[in-house]
Amino acid sequence: MVNKHPTTGKRQVFFPQSIEYTVDGNEPETPEYKLIPHRDFYLISGIHCPEEVDEIQNWEIRDSDVFIVTYPKSGTIWMQQIMSLIEAKGDVTATMNQLNSDRIPWIELIGSKDDSAPSPRIRVTHLHHKFTPLGLKQKKGKVIYLARNPKDVLVSYFHFHKYAAMLETPEDFNSFFETFMEGKVFGSCWFDHIKAWYSQRDSMNFLYITYEDLIQDLRSVVDQICVFLERDLTAQQKADVVEHSTFRNMRRNPSANYQNVSTSLLDHSKGTFMRKGTIGDWKNYFTVAQNERFDRVFKEKMRDFPLTFVWDISDIMK
Repeated sequence: MVNKHPTTGKRQVFFPQSIEYTVDGNEPETPEYKLIPHRDFYLISGIHCPEEVDEIQNWEIRDSDVFIVTYPKSGTIWMQQIMSLIEAKGDVTATMNQLNSDRIPWIELIGSKDDSAPSPRIRVTHLHHKFTPLGLKQKKGKVIYLARNPKDVLVSYFHFHKYAAMLETPEDFNSFFETFMEGKVFGSCWFDHIKAWYSQRDSMNFLYITYEDLIQDLRSVVDQICVFLERDLTAQQKADVVEHSTFRNMRRNPSANYQNVSTSLLDHSKGTFMRKGTIGDWKNYFTVAQNERFDRVFKEKMRDFPLTFVWDISDIMK
């Protein structure tokens, strides 16, 4: 997608999670990325435009629209892969000619609005509920919220910050732990994000699933999504969706794993978008004190929300 930057007027070429600028066909310029607060939510300059984000509320929503909502590092590209394959009825070859992030783009990126896209429009967002298109609150379209246990989110986000050009490289894990707990990251506070969306679930056509559900029983989740979206797939087609959505196969699929994203955006020598795909990696990073503190905060913040999480892979292997 190519548009003009609203301030500089320079041509922009859009890539997953970020933007590169080209001026009259010359070499790309590197934009300056930094966190910018907007309505108590952190966006990223050079990627997001606050005015455009505010306009999302006024988008015309079709009944066939599907919005995948996640906090960063909660299994977003996994859901992009699953949804792409469900729409293709399990035919992985139909998804190979385009990145899943292009098939299912972020709504918050500059210039992302596309009223002409054919139905069903499937979109993904990390935005807080306050920016939601008003039509969703009138039960138009459908929302799939994918959550992940926040300790693993924190660890995964720490690693992502180390190789993503649009994010500040943390000094070390301890400093990032503090930054995350303060909500000073893109996506802001994890607790605010999940609570805002979950508390409004009855006002929308809403399906809540977890990253841990995907690991424990991927086929069951595919069944749930198909029922929720009224997609009529055969047992074999669902089996194909599951097969091509496993962590192992996605890591080998450039259309799914982001390895084709420009190195000016993701330094692939410093990490991979798909790292471990497990539950409980936080135990390799949290100190005893950090874990006790996180548990206290979780208990306080989530006391009125009946949400539980799997915190260790061993808990689902019993």
